[in-house]
Amino acid sequence: MFHKEGHQIIIITFIVVAAGVLLTDYFVNIPWLRLTITLSLLLFLIIILQFFRNPKRKAQVNDGTVVSPVDGKVVVIEEVFEKEYFKDSRLQISIFMSPINVHVTRYPASGQVIFSKYHPGKYRVAWHPKASEENERTTVVLENQAFGKVLYRQIAGALAKRIVNYAKENHKVIQGEDSGFIKFGSRVDVLLPLNATIKVGLGQKVKGGESVIATIHD
Repeated sequence: MFHKEGHQIIIITFIVVAAGVLLTDYFVNIPWLRLTITLSLLLFLIIILQFFRNPKRKAQVNDGTVVSPVDGKVVVIEEVFEKEYFKDSRLQISIFMSPINVHVTRYPASGQVIFSKYHPGKYRVAWHPKASEENERTTVVLENQAFGKVLYRQIAGALAKRIVNYAKENHKVIQGEDSGFIKFGSRVDVLLPLNATIKVGLGQKVKGGESVIATIHD
């Protein structure tokens, strides 16, 4: 199953690769060179298919938990001062996605979207300390029954050239559902209230829509 954001690119890639294989077979007479070009074209197609895959995830919807919005590795767990929306201290969990990770973004919690904004910006490497403030990004805030306000931020990386965000203000959303896509390498920050309990560690690999990254108790 492939994400809808990749359908056009997949079709174009398939046509280009098919044409390349046919032209190579017709014009290249050196067997080893013909094989090398053909395999290279097929490998390119496989990489594109792999990047836009959209595996089904079974989120256990629970207002008392926040799940990872993306597949990747936890690279930051710290208390930060959030400047854009809250303008106070929050717990930040940052998840880095390599080009081989699934790049679907999923809602980390259920609730109502109360803020959704796109910011044009730079394309620093996603793990750069200033990426959260200077890179192209989107900021979404959900009003959740248990956590209150949960913010997540899609951040473009050095290779990412397009962020897709489906979150619309005043829409109600369900934990684990598709909320967007980031093309070619990126990072997502999740900002939580200080009384949240973090359930992941630095360097831990997480799955979008399934891995619980934080809990909270009334």
